[in-house]
Amino acid sequence: MTSAAVSPAVPLADLDEASLRAVHEHASAAYAELKASGLKLDLTRGKPGADQLDLSNDLLHLPDGEFRDAAGTDLRNYGGALGLPELRAIFSDDLRVPVAQLLALGNSSLTVMHDTIVQALLHGVPGSDRAWGSQPISFLAPVPGYDRHFSIAERYGIRLIPVPLNDDGPDVEAVAALLAADDSIKGMWCVPVYSNPTGTVYSEEVARALVSLPAAPDFRLFWDNAYAVHHLSDERPAPIDVLALAAEAGNPDRPLVFASTSKVTFPGSGVSFVGASEANIEWFVRNMAVQSIGPDKVNQLRHVRLLRDRDGLTAHMEKHRAILEPKFAAVAHAFETRLAPHGAGSWTSPKGGYFVSLDVLDGCAKRSIELAAEAGIAVTPAGSTFPYGDDPRDANIRIAPTFPPLAELEAALDGLCTAILLAETEALLAGRE
Repeated sequence: MTSAAVSPAVPLADLDEASLRAVHEHASAAYAELKASGLKLDLTRGKPGADQLDLSNDLLHLPDGEFRDAAGTDLRNYGGALGLPELRAIFSDDLRVPVAQLLALGNSSLTVMHDTIVQALLHGVPGSDRAWGSQPISFLAPVPGYDRHFSIAERYGIRLIPVPLNDDGPDVEAVAALLAADDSIKGMWCVPVYSNPTGTVYSEEVARALVSLPAAPDFRLFWDNAYAVHHLSDERPAPIDVLALAAEAGNPDRPLVFASTSKVTFPGSGVSFVGASEANIEWFVRNMAVQSIGPDKVNQLRHVRLLRDRDGLTAHMEKHRAILEPKFAAVAHAFETRLAPHGAGSWTSPKGGYFVSLDVLDGCAKRSIELAAEAGIAVTPAGSTFPYGDDPRDANIRIAPTFPPLAELEAALDGLCTAILLAETEALLAGRE
C-alpha cells in the first residue's frame, strides 16, 4: 500500500497528555460546528458523477435508425449469443483477450460473476469432478477488497479466506500456503488493475505466480478487470495477458476475465464482458443458452457507434480523467493538510480506478464513520473492505470521491477529517486513563 509521503513533526500518539487534550478540544469544537452546519453529503459508492454520464448522452439517440451490424444482421431480433464482434474488438486489446474468446453480454459484470458462481455450484466447471455445491467451498479474498465480491460468496455459503494485498498484488506466499493446505479452495477474487479500494496494480510476476501455483483442476481466478481503462495519469500499466500466462503454465482454464462499461458509459445500461479459455467459453455459452436467446445487441451497437474503435475508447476515457483527476487531487490535499500534520492516517495514491484506501489509527474506523454520519456525511461502512464486514484492525476506510461535485466532495472530506481527528484523540486519551 502506498501512503502519502508526509512526516508530521509530532504525531498524535507522541504528544504529551496536555497537548493531546488541546488537540482534542480543538477537534471537539470543530466537530460541534460541523454538526451545526446541517450537511447532507455522500461518499459511499463509487458511482460516476452526472458530468461523467453526460459524456455518453449520444447513446440516447444512437444508433440513429440503423439496426444492422457489419455482417448485415438485423440486431433487433433474436440470436447473436456471443455479442457483437465489433464491440468485442474495441475492448479486446485492453483486456488482453482474443475476440473469439471474449463474450459481450448484458449490462452488469457483477451479474455474470454471480451466475458463474451459481452455475459452478450446480454443475461444476471444466475440470470439476463434481458440482461445487456438493462439497465445502472456499474462496481466497485479497484484503482490503471489493464488498460486492464478498457478498456473492457470503450469499451462497462460500467461506472467504482473507489474503494480504501487497503493493504488487496478493501475497503469493500466503496464497501458495493456503492452496497447499486446503483443498476446499476453488476460487480467488482478483481486481488486477487499480484494485478496489487500494488502487493496487498486479505485477506480471504476481500474475504469473497465480496462474502457476499448484491447485485443484477446477480452481478459478475471478479476474475482475473492472478498471482496465480507467486511468488517472499518463503512467499506465501494461495490460497483463493472463490467459496467455495461464496457458504457458499449463493451466489455461484457470482465469475468468470479467469487465464492463459500467463506468465508461451508463452504469444502468452498459455492456459486460467475459473472456476465458476456449473450454471455459464453451461452458459459458452452453449455460447461457438455457437463460437467453441473445443479449441486447441494439445497445451493443449503440456502444460501437459511440466509441467507434480502441482509439475512440481511449479518447472517451480521457474525458473521464479530466473530470476525475481534480477529485482525486482534492482527496490527497485534504488528507495531506488535515491528517498528515497529526500523523492521523495513511492512504493510497492510485494512478487510476475509483477509490482511495485510507487507514486510520487502529480501532478508530467505526467511530470515525459514526461521527461523520452524525454530522451528515455518509461514508462506506467500516469493515466493508473485508469479508463478513470484519476488519480485524478496525482501521480501513474506503473513500469514493467520484460522484459528488467537487465543492461537495471537498466539504465532505474536510468534515471526515474532523471526525477522524476527534475519534483518534478520543481513543488515545482513553488509552491513557
